Amino acid sequence: MSTAKDDVQKSLVFVVGGSPVQRKEIAQNLQSFYMFELFNSETEISERLATSVPTAIIVDEILSPMGGAGFVAKVRKNEKTKTTPIVFTAEKKNAEIIAEATSYERVFLVERPFKRGTFVSILSSSVNASIEKKWDDVEPTQQEALKNTLSSFNSIANLIQEGEPIPYDKVRDSCAPLVEAVQNNNFKAILSGVSEHDNYTYVHSLRVATFLSLFGNVLGIKGDDLMTLSTGGLLHDVGKMHIPHEVLNKPGKLTEDEFVIMKSHVNCTVDFLEETSDLPKGVLIVAGQHHEKLDGTGYPYGLAGGKLNELARMASIIDIFSAITDRRVYKEPVPPEQALKIMINMKGQLDQQFLAVFREMLLDAATV
Repeated sequence: MSTAKDDVQKSLVFVVGGSPVQRKEIAQNLQSFYMFELFNSETEISERLATSVPTAIIVDEILSPMGGAGFVAKVRKNEKTKTTPIVFTAEKKNAEIIAEATSYERVFLVERPFKRGTFVSILSSSVNASIEKKWDDVEPTQQEALKNTLSSFNSIANLIQEGEPIPYDKVRDSCAPLVEAVQNNNFKAILSGVSEHDNYTYVHSLRVATFLSLFGNVLGIKGDDLMTLSTGGLLHDVGKMHIPHEVLNKPGKLTEDEFVIMKSHVNCTVDFLEETSDLPKGVLIVAGQHHEKLDGTGYPYGLAGGKLNELARMASIIDIFSAITDRRVYKEPVPPEQALKIMINMKGQLDQQFLAVFREMLLDAATV
């Protein structure tokens, strides 16, 4: 009989093989995207797999006693794990071992040495393969918006790791199909396309980018200014790549120390974005002020009233709405109409005139 312990543990990744240094490096790459457990040996991970199936397994070619490829074969023979995504890490020169491991379905290769964004992208693609495959059937403009923004978002992880500025023109180009879809009132497949995707920061960012673009379009914002809303939404939370998964996705209330860590994502985002010389000022406003409140209780600056311009007020509404209606590993999405009722009660914190326009926009677009 199946028990809760036998169920697939969403967002949990097992890592085995290689040196302790390599496993630590992988853990550092995963910290804001997944929970993880590290294993020194095939025996240790086999004992753990007897009671729990992770969302994915990362296996290095070096693993005692059977080798990484041999362990992949063992995992595939196990009824519980025969379809579990496996990311196999190896050096390119070891072609025979790579061929053996990747001969099984749902085994994805990452060659060492790897970049953070590349590694996370392959792992995420392995976990979300069936979801991303459905994008091939989506209307072309919306399909392009989904694929381009995901590629752009994943590449940012590499840039953060390397301390390199964002090539804003590439981010803008990736958001162009999204803006076109919104202007043509043809955006719903974008929102539904990411609803089950497990990269929460990307999902939330794309939803914010979509709703901000839609909001701006309804308000008559056009051209480069509308593109600023879209790119601002996609980039507004990139600092969350520094936040540990257990804080970013904690089901209950954060402790005081955890909340300090969580709030730090805003300054991390701004610090990173400021390295980009051609970034529109509006993108920095969205990133730096989307957690501010009219009564001054927001963070990180505690800005209030007239110190918050229209863009900051719009960003706050969109970020809160998206966060409430997002699907998380620990909760189902709150229905939009219920989310709006919660926000209407935040009278001292949110711009109620903007909120009324936003609510009417959702009703007109039949997204509620």
